[in-house]
Amino acid sequence: MSPLYPWFAPLWQQWQAHLEQDRFPNAALLVAKAGLGVDQLVSQFSQAVMCSNYAAEPCGFCHSCQLMASSNHPDFHRVVPEKEGKAITVDQIRQCNRVAQESSQLAGYRLIVIEPAEAMNESAANALLKTLETPSAKCLFLLVATSASQLLPTITSRCQQWHVGEPDSVVLTQWLAEQTELPVPAYAEHLNGHSPLQTLRFIEGKEQSRYQAIEQQLLAVTRQQGDVVKLAKELATETEQSLSWLWYLLTDAQKCHFGLALPTAIPGASVLAQQVSYDLLYTQSEALRELIEQLTTHSGLNRELLILDWLIKFNGEVCL
Repeated sequence: MSPLYPWFAPLWQQWQAHLEQDRFPNAALLVAKAGLGVDQLVSQFSQAVMCSNYAAEPCGFCHSCQLMASSNHPDFHRVVPEKEGKAITVDQIRQCNRVAQESSQLAGYRLIVIEPAEAMNESAANALLKTLETPSAKCLFLLVATSASQLLPTITSRCQQWHVGEPDSVVLTQWLAEQTELPVPAYAEHLNGHSPLQTLRFIEGKEQSRYQAIEQQLLAVTRQQGDVVKLAKELATETEQSLSWLWYLLTDAQKCHFGLALPTAIPGASVLAQQVSYDLLYTQSEALRELIEQLTTHSGLNRELLILDWLIKFNGEVCL
């Protein structure tokens, strides 16, 4: 088993103590931002709970551990959307409710992991609520979410909550230094929302050169010299990541207007601040935040057209 990411260590120590004392709650909610690698923590926890020795660490040798390794443990159930981006349905939750009422097949614990918990539609969440209100003996629910606010309050109130925050800069910088020999730009962590895994991909993959190309295209557009249609098409690819990068660029440019030259500032921010007024930067960053939320919430929208409309407003034009 690979070592846990260092930003999970404090929480894992708490969980280990609960497991050792046999007092882990029947319903737990783990809240962690995307990009922290939470699957690793969930996997280690699941293996520890399913281990026949039921200790703070899975032994790796017992029959239960072997079944977990082969993804065949009859008392471990993971509930995920049937298709990426779709909801967890009420039928899926009803099935896990039935599992929760049954006896363990291996005379140990039953564990049901629901991820992402915010993908449950309202009917599914209400169906789960009934089971959480009357928990079965030796049956644990672990709900994994990126935001507790997207869950019904009646669900969160019945779960013990744990939140994993962003790793501090020292921990993240040290971890990156251990993972790669490539140089890490001062702005990389900031641009990627202090997400360790995304920052590492940014450095080792093609993301860094792609970001730099997008930045140069936006600077050209704000000088009224760039190809706005080409940029819109580029931003419509890997939309969430691309627009997130631009949001950080715009907010850093706003800081430049106030003379805030932070060491982690994105290099192109100072140039953008010279080309675009603070008022327009603020308006566009707010519009971009709303656009990201709109595109994240609603599938099937014409991403390229909506992004093009946003870009055109940098030059005070109206998209017809």
